[in-house]
Amino acid sequence: MTYRMTVKPELYEWACNRGDVDPQKLRQRFPMFDEWVSGTKQPTIKQLEKFAKFTTVPLGALFLSKPYEEELPIQDLRTMRNQKIVTPSANLLDTIYMCQQRQDWYQTFAISEGAKSLRFVGSVTVNSDIHDVAKDIRTALDFSVQSREQLPNWSYALRYFTEKADDLGILVMISGVVRNNSHRKLDPHEFRGFTLADDIAPLVFINGSDSKAAQIFTLAHELAHVWLGESSLSNSSLHSPPTHVIEKWCNQVAAELLVPALLLNDHFRDDIDLSFEIQRLSKQYKVSTIVILRRLYDLDMIDQTVFSEQYRSELKQYTPKRSRGGGNFYATLKTRVGARFGEALVDSALSGKTVFTDALYYLGIQKISTLESFAKTLYEE
Repeated sequence: MTYRMTVKPELYEWACNRGDVDPQKLRQRFPMFDEWVSGTKQPTIKQLEKFAKFTTVPLGALFLSKPYEEELPIQDLRTMRNQKIVTPSANLLDTIYMCQQRQDWYQTFAISEGAKSLRFVGSVTVNSDIHDVAKDIRTALDFSVQSREQLPNWSYALRYFTEKADDLGILVMISGVVRNNSHRKLDPHEFRGFTLADDIAPLVFINGSDSKAAQIFTLAHELAHVWLGESSLSNSSLHSPPTHVIEKWCNQVAAELLVPALLLNDHFRDDIDLSFEIQRLSKQYKVSTIVILRRLYDLDMIDQTVFSEQYRSELKQYTPKRSRGGGNFYATLKTRVGARFGEALVDSALSGKTVFTDALYYLGIQKISTLESFAKTLYEE
């Protein structure tokens, strides 16, 4: 006997909105969808399972009397036109949930290994001097401008920056998709990163769909959140400076961390073409031209008119490059889960301290053989 299930129309609508599904693809996948909504036909449990997976909602949610509201589990400091973004996507929510679970696992693991509280987490406030905080972060990470000048491009700079934060005890995860699902891409217009503060296992997530140069600034911005000890979701863009006091402070710290005022004053040459000079400084500091331009303006090294004209010019050229996919899966996985987390989880699983099903879940993979191959990649390095 085939059992048919009754679902309220508003729950279908909620599921589609939550999953941000394409109406055409929805009806191609489920030709009877309109009949389900109207109530003239009912889906089977198998069809509902597929629908739930397609829309990324829990199956049980479709049997509720009404849709439930999902609130972000961390404070939301994003703004658009000075208004908060009140409806987070399923991709964003699921990414935060996954990172929270990974953080919980790593915190337990680290404590069992004798880890102590990290002195820098929550060591400052928004009243702390921006230059002092930036210097402290730069020193702790050993992330000087001189060290960046030797790196060939932004990709190397981001990798170097990430490794330095990882060595300090910060879990840094960079991904442009939910887990390892290439069909669920993260939108940098919705968010660029978030921080899950913790004095044992601070975690920073960077939206890998953004440009490498933008990711560098986002990482610097999120590190400021770690130093504050504040868990939050944010848009760290300099295209439209934030209005929230914490976001403004973190942006200022990030800018000083990446482009120290004293050095920029020495390096800036005002006797040559500004466009050329911005490009040169961008390559020297391994930050975007937007960061350099904004820094010059904030430090009163160019006036409002020059800034506005050059800013419009730079924005026209600012087109974040999307990843074409491919590459080494295991190297990509290491970036997505972070080296510190990945190595700890693999070691724990192979030593029998963590069950394989949990390890596979946290890594977003399905086969033990994949975990073993991932382990070999980590050990080879």
